[in-house]
Amino acid sequence: MTGSRRNDNCGQCVPNSRDINDKKSTNVNDGNDKHTVHWFRKGLRLHDNPSLRDGLNGACTFRCVFVIDPWSAGSKSVGINKWRFLLQCLEDLDASLKKLNSRLFVVRGQPADALPKLFREWGTTNLTFEEDPEPFGRARDQNISTLCKELGMSVVQMASHTLYQLDEILNQNEGNPPLTYHQFQNIIAGMSPPNLPSPSVTINCIGDAYTPLKDDHDEVYGVPTLEELGFDTDGLKPPVWVGGESEALARLERHLARKAWVASFGRPKMTPQSLLPSQTSLSPYLRFGCLSTRLFYYQLRDLYKKIKKAIPPLSLHGQLLWREFFYCAATKNPHFDRMHGNPICLQIPWDKNNEALAKWANGQTGFPWIDAIMIQLREEGWIHHLARHAVFDELLLDADWSVNAGMWMWLSCSSFFQQFFHCYCPVRFGRKADPNGDYIRRYLPVLKNFPTRYIHEPWMAPLTIQRSAKCIIGRDYSLPMVNHSKSSRINIERMKQVYQQLSKYRGNRVALNGETTGLMRIIRQTSKACNEQEETTEKKEDSYTLISEQKMITNDEVDASASNQE
Repeated sequence: MTGSRRNDNCGQCVPNSRDINDKKSTNVNDGNDKHTVHWFRKGLRLHDNPSLRDGLNGACTFRCVFVIDPWSAGSKSVGINKWRFLLQCLEDLDASLKKLNSRLFVVRGQPADALPKLFREWGTTNLTFEEDPEPFGRARDQNISTLCKELGMSVVQMASHTLYQLDEILNQNEGNPPLTYHQFQNIIAGMSPPNLPSPSVTINCIGDAYTPLKDDHDEVYGVPTLEELGFDTDGLKPPVWVGGESEALARLERHLARKAWVASFGRPKMTPQSLLPSQTSLSPYLRFGCLSTRLFYYQLRDLYKKIKKAIPPLSLHGQLLWREFFYCAATKNPHFDRMHGNPICLQIPWDKNNEALAKWANGQTGFPWIDAIMIQLREEGWIHHLARHAVFDELLLDADWSVNAGMWMWLSCSSFFQQFFHCYCPVRFGRKADPNGDYIRRYLPVLKNFPTRYIHEPWMAPLTIQRSAKCIIGRDYSLPMVNHSKSSRINIERMKQVYQQLSKYRGNRVALNGETTGLMRIIRQTSKACNEQEETTEKKEDSYTLISEQKMITNDEVDASASNQE
């Protein structure tokens, strides 16, 4: 099988020139026969997978593997919904490979232990995989590449999980990540557009290559079930999200079918229905790589050009570019998800309150808007982006390490954003997003009988209404865990003190966004805005606090009421 014969059989499988230039390879194998293993991690798709196509080009045999660690599957670090979604992605990928007379090899174990054994057993000469943009993945891939070199194998990795080569963005900024979105936009505006997506792998691409399969493939390398991974599935509700490339492409088609949205191009209006899963939502599929960001980017661009007869603005791809921004900020920072050791994160002395943390995580804060969010997240693995201002990544189907950590720093004013005086009220914000309380009633049925007037602050309801609703606050549903008005003011004051202390100990200067900026200027701006904010809301907050304190039913009153009812 010569190279010319391969190209005759599969002319359209030759990667575009920019993909070839972008690939990172370690060429060691000098043999004539090419036996390829493609290692799936993210990028669980056959479309726009340039590294897979590179491995198929000229190959005699090929195998596609996914390494799963069965010992960590049942850990609390990843929720059951995310694992179910992943397994569905693998099942869909296996079904697609079957159509190519191949199969997915799901390998149990740790990559550094399992892969070298299989490479020896299979006589593998070439390993391909999608370049991982995150620090942990980079270190893992470097270790595997070193092992492959020792085995005399060639390794090829190519970027396709992000729009751009992140190293190129850093190089445009003297090796540093841009730390403001505006700076990031300026950098990419001077770069070439993202690579076009590679065509999908088809039977024509494979040519004479084949996958050696055995009769016991399903027993040895089949996709495991949740039960096999140690999960208790009793009471598990049907999935709201179905994983896989097939579903991702169908959703993309439905998403782009909303031509009116593309033509008008504006921020979508917030409605109560926005809080529920949509058949056009794509975020979990981008996170697992079932859908290529480059395919989404260019199909959206082409549709805009077709409708508007003009080049689309950069902001049309805003959500994809924000994702890219946080990936870029995190790619060389292994401590991006924590305070200590993170050079861009302010060291803020946060409180440690395990009891309060548990109430929040379990949807027992006593604030219906917050609790409904946490219940939806636990049951479905997804919540609207506005609701994400209050959550963690354990249960999110689409939680990207870089994006989630970046948003945590943003919202906590630990990095990227300094306007700490902006503080959401869980009552007013919830009422604005869900004015009739339909979202709350859906996920907190214990409150379903409350009048709309009280659904966002049920502790304000008179006891007669609570009895009529068959829900006594403090007994059937939690009292608010904090006085939000007082707590937010205390937090704002503490944040002001943190910034003032920073100016004192850092000599009134701080490295920010690659430039040297006076921290006192930031403090003056935020303090002034904070004072203005306090002046406009002080009377309203005082009134709200006074009414809440007067009308909130205490636990003693609840107990007395319950005794009287009995």
